[in-house]
Amino acid sequence: MTLQVKNVTMKFGGVTAIKDTTFSVEAKEIFGLIGPNGAGKTTMFNIITGNYEATQGEVFFRQESLKGLKPHMIVRKGIARTFQNIRLFSSMSVKDNVLIGFDYQAKYSYMESIFRLPRFFGEEKRIKKRAMEILEYLGIAEFAGYKATDLSYGQQRKVEIARALATNPELLLLDEPAAGMNPAETKELAELIYKARDDFDLTVLLIEHDMTFVNQLCDKVLVLDYGKTIFEGKPEEAIKDKEVVSAYLGDFTHD
Repeated sequence: MTLQVKNVTMKFGGVTAIKDTTFSVEAKEIFGLIGPNGAGKTTMFNIITGNYEATQGEVFFRQESLKGLKPHMIVRKGIARTFQNIRLFSSMSVKDNVLIGFDYQAKYSYMESIFRLPRFFGEEKRIKKRAMEILEYLGIAEFAGYKATDLSYGQQRKVEIARALATNPELLLLDEPAAGMNPAETKELAELIYKARDDFDLTVLLIEHDMTFVNQLCDKVLVLDYGKTIFEGKPEEAIKDKEVVSAYLGDFTHD
C-alpha cells in the first residue's frame, strides 16, 4: 500500500471541509479524487503534503505516518505535487525551474560548492543532464532556455510536472493537470501520465474535473461532495451513480 488516508477530518473554524474520509492508493495505481468545486479535494492534497494538519485522522505513506512532518520533509519521503494554479518562478528559465526539484538530491557538501571542488562540478553536470532528459521526455526540451512564464498554459503545466518528477517521487499528486488545455493537449497529457507511471515507477493521485480525462486515465476514483465521500470505485461506474450525478448537477457527461 503506497498511501493510506484514515478517518481524516479537516475543520476551518465552524466549517468542515473534509469529513471522516478514508481511502487507500495501491502502488502503481492512478487514482482520481473528484467532485464539484468546494468538495475538499485540494484541501486533501494539502493535508497529504503537510501544508495543513488534519483536525482528526492520519495519513500514512508506505505504512509510515506523515503526522507532524513539514512539506519539505514529505517531499524527501517521496511525495511530489503540482498545483491547481501554476506556481513557476517567473524570472527563471524552464530548465532552472526544473533544477529546483533536484535541490536536496545534490551529492556535494556546502564547502565543496563554495570552493568549487571536483565533486561539485560532477554533480552539477549530472543534475543538468537529468533535467534535460525529463524535459525531453515531456516534449518541452526545446524551451529549456525560455522564460518559464513565456510558454503556453499547457507547456507551463508540463514544466510543473517536470519539476515534480525531478524530485524522484514515488507518489505524484496532480492538481487539475488538464485545466486550460484543449482536447488534443488533454489527450496527449493523459497518454503521457499513463506512460510515465511505468517509466518513472509512479503511483499517481490526481484531482480533475474533465471526466473524459479521468475515464481515459484512472484505475479508480473517490468522489467527494462537501467533504463527504459519496462514491468509491471505477470511473465508468461513478458517472452512472445517481448521488454522483446529483452532486455535479449535470457537470458529468458520458457518451
